[in-house]
Amino acid sequence: MARRDITIFGDPALRMRAREVTDFDAALRELADDMLDTLRGAKGVGLAANQVGVLKRVFVWEHGDRHGVFVNPELRETSEETVVDDEGCLSFPGLFYPAERPRRARMRGFDVHGEPIEEVGEDMFARILLHELDHLNGILLIDHLARHDRKEAMRRIRRGELEHPPEPTPAREL
Repeated sequence: MARRDITIFGDPALRMRAREVTDFDAALRELADDMLDTLRGAKGVGLAANQVGVLKRVFVWEHGDRHGVFVNPELRETSEETVVDDEGCLSFPGLFYPAERPRRARMRGFDVHGEPIEEVGEDMFARILLHELDHLNGILLIDHLARHDRKEAMRRIRRGELEHPPEPTPAREL
């Protein structure tokens, strides 16, 4: 496993819709392993493939003592009830703003072997699933912010107030 560079706001890949995965092969499993390693190194809770410059519909997540990989995720259902909570993003390091999300989300997709999976998330886990699915569709955290928060975030970005992401660790030879 190797850590990959995390793309920062301004990289065009973040605004692109990722492509469906058709090959459930060793390269996909390596990508997922690298993404989990990158996520853990950055102390995040979710990471989409386009955040590491790969336009494939893949994201990884880690919540509590569980972690997983979603390939070709589809949102099946969200609750009408919503929650506003602070949300951050590894592609906007150091920025946290209140964002409204559904309290509950149900998502289907595949694991790295092409086997069907489904997850139901509530509160923070639902937020993670929805945030990462947004990334795969080219939608960013700032798109969910209230107008005044979005303007402030953009001012901070222009002033160079994003934190520097952690440096990737070179791949180790085995």
